[in-house]
Amino acid sequence: MNTLHTVRLTVNGTAAEVMVEARKTLADALREDLGLTGTHLGCEHGVCGACTVLFDGNPVRSCLLFAVQAAGHEVGTIEGLARGDELHPVQRAFSEFHGLQCGFCTPGMILATVDLLEHTPQPSEDEIKEALGGNICRCTGYQKIIESVQGAAAAMASGLAK
Repeated sequence: MNTLHTVRLTVNGTAAEVMVEARKTLADALREDLGLTGTHLGCEHGVCGACTVLFDGNPVRSCLLFAVQAAGHEVGTIEGLARGDELHPVQRAFSEFHGLQCGFCTPGMILATVDLLEHTPQPSEDEIKEALGGNICRCTGYQKIIESVQGAAAAMASGLAK
């Protein structure tokens, strides 16, 4: 018999409640129970970074956390970044600087970048590589991703970002 657990958490600033088995991952709960399919599942071993979300403001692999561990916590997903039709500066930069191709890794890359720029507003190329080193992309060759992060940092520093 599978026992269900009530998990109350905040997702993208909104209170949420899900009923899950103890073994259900946060990634699966976000996708299946809350309909937030921007959190992608790749390796399901915490290696690729596609499932990266912000957990109490810190980037984590949601495939490695059980949903029950998120009780009482704040989870930020790619769906929570834009404000209406206004893209987050990092989302806008990834589009403008062509930092994506197939888009599978993009939500994780963007959330890792948001965290990086929050802590290091003007990162060096080496700091960008270090911060995004746990997010794998098979399409871009990474240079456009680095340029996207630099573009977002410049936009945010110049006040062009809202």
